[in-house]
Amino acid sequence: MANREPVVGVERLLLFGDAVFAIAITLLSLDITVPSGLTGRQLNHSLRDLIPSLGAYALSFGVIGVQWLAHHSVLRNAERLDTWLIRIDFVFLATIAALPFPARLLSEYGSTAAATAIYAGSIVLASACTTALALRLRQKPALRKAHVPPDRIRRPVLRSSLIMAVFGTSIPITLASPSLAKYWWLLCIPALRLMDRAARKPDGPDAASAPAQAAGTETSNPPS
Repeated sequence: MANREPVVGVERLLLFGDAVFAIAITLLSLDITVPSGLTGRQLNHSLRDLIPSLGAYALSFGVIGVQWLAHHSVLRNAERLDTWLIRIDFVFLATIAALPFPARLLSEYGSTAAATAIYAGSIVLASACTTALALRLRQKPALRKAHVPPDRIRRPVLRSSLIMAVFGTSIPITLASPSLAKYWWLLCIPALRLMDRAARKPDGPDAASAPAQAAGTETSNPPS
């Protein structure tokens, strides 16, 4: 019996994902409030109390932004979907939609190992789903666009794996020090920058042949 074709296409799935990301980011900001009717001194105290919430919001906004870019960078290479891609993507989007909950835990109970570990685990799960999406496309050429080589999917896999490694290794660190685990997350910033810088370096046969192609073009088109 022939396999059933998915009822949605790549563009529809990306649009649905964009809506989920937008809602998740909106929910993050709902916790940033101060009571009404405060005096000046009370307002200053309330604003100081908001610092953990602002930190959790900034961190989660950056994480969701990175995950959104990764989601598009993977699925833009897909020509069509299969059941496994849709299932993995639904788990991924469910994790993103639920991210405001661990973000709130982090802002209110950030000094505890449980809240820190739950937040890190959520990021690990989301990154694992991104990696699974990319690996599925890499293993199933029929799902990829005709012009997409397997190496193009390698970069999203490496980026997601790096995030998984940093946040995953922070979970046991929370048992010793939740604060140290949060500083550990900052390793993602220089590591991703180094990875992007290495990816921009011209290497491989295509880069080596570029000067020769340019020289050949100039030779075949001499100045008049």
